[in-house]
Amino acid sequence: MSFEKKQPILYPVSVAPMMDWTDRHFRFFLRLITKHSLFYTEMVTTGAILRGDKHRFLRFSQQETPLSLQLGGDNPSQLGECAKIGEEYGYSEINLNVGCPSDKVQEGNFGACLMKDPDRVADCISEMDSKTSIPITVKCRIGVRGKETLEDLHEFVRSVSAAGAKRITVHARIAILEGLSPAQNRTVPPLRYEDVYSIKKSFPDLVIELNGGVKSISEIHSHLDKTDGVMIGRAAYENPFLFSDVDSEFFGAEPLNLSRREIFESMQEYVSSQTAEGEKPSRILRHLLGAFHEIRGARSYRRILTEKMHSNPGPRLLLEALGSIPDEYLDRKLGNPKIETKEVAHPVVSA
Repeated sequence: MSFEKKQPILYPVSVAPMMDWTDRHFRFFLRLITKHSLFYTEMVTTGAILRGDKHRFLRFSQQETPLSLQLGGDNPSQLGECAKIGEEYGYSEINLNVGCPSDKVQEGNFGACLMKDPDRVADCISEMDSKTSIPITVKCRIGVRGKETLEDLHEFVRSVSAAGAKRITVHARIAILEGLSPAQNRTVPPLRYEDVYSIKKSFPDLVIELNGGVKSISEIHSHLDKTDGVMIGRAAYENPFLFSDVDSEFFGAEPLNLSRREIFESMQEYVSSQTAEGEKPSRILRHLLGAFHEIRGARSYRRILTEKMHSNPGPRLLLEALGSIPDEYLDRKLGNPKIETKEVAHPVVSA
């Protein structure tokens, strides 16, 4: 079967797939702050989709789009079938995880350990690409031990792009698969941004996105001078309001012009609606515990949520906790009111 393939959209900013963090509830919250950034699901394994409750893992709301489904696996036919199912669910793209260093992922022979076998990754990408009409993308590391030179990275990129990968997101650290935890793999190996820049220079027609250690608007601008996109990981979770400037700065959109209070009022409505459908409030509210880091009243805000969200939280718990945060902070409008023409140099266009 042949498809008319959609080309990938060039998103200057995206939010990384993060296990236990970027579930549909957090994505709903962050989408209230940024309308245009590309979001990713948590990694979903092929086994969970083909042998488990696929609706539990794949459902999402249209408010979360654009949204990429990240798959974990190493079997080309299974990945192809899961990519097809993901397209049927309405995902914008399908992404293959070739970067996770956890022991569990290694036991399944996928994630970062696949960087040792570019031919296998190419087979997986080719099969996924043949079964869908939406873009197939890859998230990888700059390497793993034994395959950590720039030449190794060039070989990997050449192989997977020839197989059909339409965007390659490169975490600018190697993965150390023995002796380091996933958390340590996010901080211990040194960042090698120049390697990612080199890939973009060598493959100018490919969409290359940089990931790793980016925490500010100014850093995003700096990397976009040398790559096509920047993926934000932990900073998106730890400082979600960082994204209140992203749409105006990088997508040429109007400033957000919403206050934190308005956003949290929308989240209270969301909590109520999800609770009415049987969801546990704590599964949503846990994502909001750190929303006011280092703001006066944040400790009291967290205490109220933590003490009450697991048992009989009441219909307005979030707004009750919000009473601990100063009004002047809550009611200040978010978003950068000034959009300098030279700064809006990365619009959403077809790649």
